[in-house]
Amino acid sequence: MKKVLVACGNGIATSTVVASKIKERCEKEGIAIHVTQCKVLEVASKAADFDLVVTSGKFKDDSVSTPIVGAIALLTGINEEATFEKILGYLR
Repeated sequence: MKKVLVACGNGIATSTVVASKIKERCEKEGIAIHVTQCKVLEVASKAADFDLVVTSGKFKDDSVSTPIVGAIALLTGINEEATFEKILGYLR
């Protein structure tokens, strides 16, 4: 089972939407995942325990070696499929 960390500003609102969409898509693709939500400020301290970090905004921290995908597209619907393919690529 892959572990995904989904982060947004406060770890509540947009991360919940993004996490739900990722869970639904992974279920359709037959990929078992466990999703944890957090604040963007917590990513650097938590990322090492996860296979993938997905953020609802821009995030850059050179100390984080876990792959990071920006998922604003999952909120706007613009380029959503390309973002899903990137996420699924890391989880397959």
